[in-house]
Amino acid sequence: MEQLYADYVVIGSGPAGQKAAIQAVKLGKSVIIIEGGPHLGGASLNSGTIPSKSLREAILDLTGFYQRSFYAQENLSSKISINDLNFRLNKILEEQRKMLLHQFEKNNIKVIYGNARFIDTHRIIVDDSLEIKAEYFLIATGSKPRNPIYVPFDQKKVLDSTRLLSIDHLPKTLIVLGGGIIGSEYASFFAALGTEVTVVDKRGQLLPLLDEEIGMHLQKALSTIGLKMLGHQEPERIIKNEDGVEVLFKDGTSLKAGMLLYALGREANVNSLDIEKVGISVDRRGYIPVNALFQTVVPHIYAAGDVIGGPSLASTSMEQGRLAARHAFGAKTHHFPTFYPIGIYTIPEISSCGYTEEELKKLGFNYAIGRAYYYEIARNQISGNDPGMFKILFHADTLEILGIHIIGRAATEVIHIGQVAMSFNAKVDYFIDQVFNYPTYAEGYRIAALNGINKVKHKR
Repeated sequence: MEQLYADYVVIGSGPAGQKAAIQAVKLGKSVIIIEGGPHLGGASLNSGTIPSKSLREAILDLTGFYQRSFYAQENLSSKISINDLNFRLNKILEEQRKMLLHQFEKNNIKVIYGNARFIDTHRIIVDDSLEIKAEYFLIATGSKPRNPIYVPFDQKKVLDSTRLLSIDHLPKTLIVLGGGIIGSEYASFFAALGTEVTVVDKRGQLLPLLDEEIGMHLQKALSTIGLKMLGHQEPERIIKNEDGVEVLFKDGTSLKAGMLLYALGREANVNSLDIEKVGISVDRRGYIPVNALFQTVVPHIYAAGDVIGGPSLASTSMEQGRLAARHAFGAKTHHFPTFYPIGIYTIPEISSCGYTEEELKKLGFNYAIGRAYYYEIARNQISGNDPGMFKILFHADTLEILGIHIIGRAATEVIHIGQVAMSFNAKVDYFIDQVFNYPTYAEGYRIAALNGINKVKHKR
């Protein structure tokens, strides 16, 4: 059997694995990446973040979504085929894979394709033909859809988020089981394409992690493009038939559609790693437990990214991987930040950082709110009228910014202005005293800050 040695072996080439490998090389270490799939990039590039956001952009462009407010034009979705969407998607994936491979080659990172499994704490075997020994390991194999055995998955009618990318037609009707991030994003995409979409969840609203006001704003916006929400329902049985799919609920009711997306959770992708042989096991939620430095119970074996559970964002996974590599090789590092933005690419998109209003109420903060609605922003009228708002939460006495929530076009871009301001402990009047380019979405910060300050002054 062929044998290799490296200072650092990274299992998985998704966001966490990429940044960990490159960081280790920059510290002068030899690195091998093991990729179990046919392409570099992991689920993020091949079946998750990049495909879903690429589809979203293609749908918005090809349907003329933002131009409808100008000309009351017809919905062009009926003229869009799955081939139109796949052509654009595949072109983006091809370019991203080339870029990633170029990065690895430029940094002398050796890539090996195959399935890795541990044989002891310092050795793995790849496809039973190659043994690799290393001083340190990073498990960055990501997550996969949680697929219960009682769900009759196939490639046409009953799908998870990975299978959905291979459909050969656009459904007229779609049931989405799960109102979390993945379910809500895909539901909004298909609704924008003209599909009759119903989201089913045991909770009463989509994305309950959101600030409640933002969540209500989202559901109102989605209802205008035909999306329906069926809350407080739990599926008992899923039946496939010639016409499509029928879901039987625990309360005795049922719902039919041509296609179903099952989006009720994910779990760590570790089944073939034999981590039990080295004393590592998953927790009750199905993820690998780690400490604040991303070490597993075996100190020289680290884990990062979706394989350790939430927040399960490509952005946070990248930083986790980088920090894990720095700690492994004794470089100056810090704990993973607790303050970072969250981006949700529904239509309209959402981004936030800091506290929600509900959290501030529970903590007993004396807070105030500044709002700016997208209809007040000239840039929004120019680009195509999109519903949305800025919501700034700040301390009513000290004016300290406590949370920023944005829903609407460019939300995931302009959130970083608020993120930087908060990280430097700026107060809400900072946005008032600055000059913003006009017309831009970013000036929503100034409008919202003025709105909030005026309320506080009135109270005084």
